[in-house]
Amino acid sequence: MITERDLKEAIAECEGTRNPTPNTCVKLAAYYALLDRQYPKIETGYSGSMQIEQIPYSNSYFSQVVERAGISNVFPVIDELMETLYVVNRPLYESVMAKIE
Repeated sequence: MITERDLKEAIAECEGTRNPTPNTCVKLAAYYALLDRQYPKIETGYSGSMQIEQIPYSNSYFSQVVERAGISNVFPVIDELMETLYVVNRPLYESVMAKIE
């Protein structure tokens, strides 16, 4: 499966082409169509649509798993972990929260 990162890199490559050919433009349109189809923007009840902030994934095992699973699937697990951390190691919990804030 083509990842969102792969599509965005391909888009950047096409957009960075100095003298694009018609073939480059067709590729760019295809990449944008795939990106919109595979990774649609999220609709909200507030002000129409919003795009999720891009997460700068690293090469760590954790980041790779999060990227594959998707943040919407991972966040509830992280939330539960933080609740547990609050109970078993409050100083560590507060340290993490201070870094996030």
